[in-house]
Amino acid sequence: MSQPANIVSKLPRVGTTIFTVMSALASEKGAVNLGQGFPDFDCDPALVDAVTHAMKTGLNQYPPMAGVPLLREAIAQKIRTLHGHAYDALSEITVTAGATQGILTSILCAVHAGDEVIVIEPAYDCYVPAIELAGGIPVFVQMTVSSDGYSVPWDKVSAAVTSKTRLIMVNTPHNPTGSILKKADVNALADIVRGTDILILSDEVYEHMVYDGQAHESLCRHPELAPRTFINSSFGKTYHVTGWKIGFVAAPAALTAEFRKVHQFNVFTVNTPVQYGIAEYMKNPAPYVELPAFYQRKRDLFRDGLKNTRFKLLPSDGTYFQCVEYGAISDLSEAEFSKWLTTEIGVAAIPVSAFYNTPKESGIVRFCFAKKDETLRLALDRLASL
Repeated sequence: MSQPANIVSKLPRVGTTIFTVMSALASEKGAVNLGQGFPDFDCDPALVDAVTHAMKTGLNQYPPMAGVPLLREAIAQKIRTLHGHAYDALSEITVTAGATQGILTSILCAVHAGDEVIVIEPAYDCYVPAIELAGGIPVFVQMTVSSDGYSVPWDKVSAAVTSKTRLIMVNTPHNPTGSILKKADVNALADIVRGTDILILSDEVYEHMVYDGQAHESLCRHPELAPRTFINSSFGKTYHVTGWKIGFVAAPAALTAEFRKVHQFNVFTVNTPVQYGIAEYMKNPAPYVELPAFYQRKRDLFRDGLKNTRFKLLPSDGTYFQCVEYGAISDLSEAEFSKWLTTEIGVAAIPVSAFYNTPKESGIVRFCFAKKDETLRLALDRLASL
C-alpha cells in the first residue's frame, strides 16, 4: 500500500479560528451572532446594479494586473480629497482581493527571513501568519487598557525596535478594541522611525467608521510616514459587501513596484465587473461620507441598551465593534464566557484574548454592531437579563 504524503506545516500553530468556532456555536444554539464582523443587511441596490451593468456590457475578461484604471483614479481622488495626499493612480494604487490579501502581499514583499516585525496586540488574526510565511519574526507589544479604553504605549514600541526591525504594523480604527490613533499617536510613531529604514503597514479598513466628529488619522496624512507606508483598505467594509473581497493598497511608487511583483503571482488581479461597478458607484461620495453617522447611530443604540446590563462599556471611537468588561457578571475566562453567553443567553461574542499571540485574560469580549436595528434590539432584549 502507498504511504500517505508527508508535509511539514509552515503554520503549525494555526487551527480553526475563534470566529468560525463562535459562528458555528451561534448557529447551533440559535443565538444572535454579534461575533463575526460583517453586516446582516444588504448593500445599496445601486451598487449591485452598477456591477450587473458591467457584467452585461461584456466587462468580464482580465483587467490590468494592478486594477482597472477608472477605479484606481477614483481611489486616488478620494484620498486627495479626504487626506490631502496625492498618490499617482498609475504607479501607487493597486486593487487587491480584499484587505487580507493586501496585508499578506505587503508583508511578503517587504519582510525577509530573519527580519523583525512589530505587532501591536490585540491584533487581527491574519497578521502573524503572514509574517511567519515571509520568514519574519513577530515582536509583540501589548496595548494598555484602562477605563478610558485601549491605547498604544509608544515608549514600549520604541524599546522593541532593534537593528533587525523591518516593519511596524498599525491598525486604525482598531479591531478588536474600537480605538483610533490620534495626531499625538501618529507623531509618536514618526519619532520612532525617523532616521531609520523601517517600513509601516497601516491597516485602515475601517477608515470611514470614526465617530463623534473625530478625524481618521490616515498615515498618508503625515509627510514623514507616507513615504514609508503601505495603506491597506477595504471596499467590503465601506460598502457592506464583505463577501466581494475587494480592497486596495496605496503606497509610494518604489514600494508599490515591489508589492506588485508579489501581487501578480498570488492573485494576479481582481474580478473585473466588480471593479468597474465600484468605480461607477464611487462617483457619488455620499455613501462613504455618510457612513460615520450611519454606524454611530447603531453604536449609540447598542451602547444605550447595554447600559441596562452589568457590562462595563469601553469607548468605541471607531470600527463597528464594542468591547465590554464582564467582571461584574462572571469570573469565567473570556473564551468560556463567550461560549456561556452564546449557549445560555443566546448572544454570540468574541473573546478579546483570541487576538493575542499568547492569550491574555482581561475579562473583555467584543460585540459587532454592524447589524439591522431589529437584530441589535433582539440581542439587547436577551442581554437585559444580565
